[in-house]
Amino acid sequence: MQNKTTLRLAIAALLIAIDVVTSPLFRIEGMAPMSSVLNVIIGCLVGPFYAFAITLMTGIIRMLILGIPPLALTGAVFGGVLSALFYRWTNRVGGAWLGEIIGTGIIGSLLSYPVMILFTGSSNGLYWFIYTPRFLAATLFGGLVGTILTKILLKSPRFLRYQQLFSKLKL
Repeated sequence: MQNKTTLRLAIAALLIAIDVVTSPLFRIEGMAPMSSVLNVIIGCLVGPFYAFAITLMTGIIRMLILGIPPLALTGAVFGGVLSALFYRWTNRVGGAWLGEIIGTGIIGSLLSYPVMILFTGSSNGLYWFIYTPRFLAATLFGGLVGTILTKILLKSPRFLRYQQLFSKLKL
């Protein structure tokens, strides 16, 4: 049992590291398509509990080390969790992508407005849908890449074995 827990934590740490390192490499201001790529993969691999933990930790690290505003949390966490839930409900990678679009592209973008007003102390130039076009574009592009990569990964026996490791998780 200890080995399984250690392996789960090691995989989660690796996914966090990959997301933290790759997200600034392919970042466009207001868009983080690599987080969407990872959210789809994470959603299909680890399930909602670990998806929440991984995306939360990734967002916090990106905020502390890279100076990213709280948008790192509002988008990624909802997208990761809904990606995992939609994958679990549909058992289809397209379901994970849809969860990412709804979670990050819609819910995350709309929640970013009040969070950024609290963060900046000003609503100058901000309106409810200011983040939605960028978040949606990032989730459509990044989610598509994540869907393609996940379909390739699902052919790997090791990925399937890790997927089973997380699916047997009892909480």
